[in-house]
Amino acid sequence: MAEAERPDTRLRLMAVHAHPDDESSKGAATMAKYVAEGYDVMVVTCTGGEAGSVLNPAMDRPEVRANMTEIRREEMARAAKILGVRHRWLGFVDSGLPEGDPPPPLPEGCFALLPLAEATAPLVQAMREFRPHVVVTYDENGGYPHPDHIRCHEVSVAAFDAAADPVAYPEAGEPWQPLKLYYSHGFSRAKMQAFHEALVDAGMESPYAEWLEKWGEDKADVMERVTTRVECADHFEVRDDALRAHATQIDPNSRWFAVPLDVQRKLWPTEEYELVRSLVDTTLPEDDLFAGIREEG
Repeated sequence: MAEAERPDTRLRLMAVHAHPDDESSKGAATMAKYVAEGYDVMVVTCTGGEAGSVLNPAMDRPEVRANMTEIRREEMARAAKILGVRHRWLGFVDSGLPEGDPPPPLPEGCFALLPLAEATAPLVQAMREFRPHVVVTYDENGGYPHPDHIRCHEVSVAAFDAAADPVAYPEAGEPWQPLKLYYSHGFSRAKMQAFHEALVDAGMESPYAEWLEKWGEDKADVMERVTTRVECADHFEVRDDALRAHATQIDPNSRWFAVPLDVQRKLWPTEEYELVRSLVDTTLPEDDLFAGIREEG
């Protein structure tokens, strides 16, 4: 293996997600960009997504529902190959999204109910083995309030802090200090509004009208938290291909694909992040998750 290709000589990015398909709907074009530029990228998936519903009508068949665990693993493998990333399962059980008033209790032994230290341990090991310079995860709201997303946030922050501590999780390998921690931020009101207006102006039906009507004026936009916008428009097609690989979860006729790629590239060519921890000097706003790390290297 050439020197430039050795994992320990490249800058490394780890993205921590709750379920298979989350990696393709949150920051996928950014990962594809860094892979294309020669960076080493790993996706860590906390659960198997076993409790997910079949959201694509074409896949809603008895044999699919009966083999969700195996099928979602196969989908994840295809998406990782499309994105060009390494992939690692943490092996926890999907907690499901409780619905009802009051909501039912979460299933015993699921990811969201495990003690935090127990849920954090395998991620600390993954960080010490892969040695990422940058870690990306969800904010304290999980991006949306799914119990696994919130727990994913909690274990990611805990592992970021513990990975470099030689006293913490001594069985998990040699300590490693990640340098930057980001929260990924997806659809904002500003982005939704831009796409909605572009579709209406083009005489097309917008799937965002109802969302915008329900968005209260007092509800903050995540763009207020964004510190870093990564230009990755050249990789939107790869992102969409990775999304479609999760065929049980992504309907190819859904709003995910409502806005033509040329419109997306023109109106919103970036993916957005919030820098929450940094052990290197950087100047905000940023356009690169590795800002400050490149300079030190």
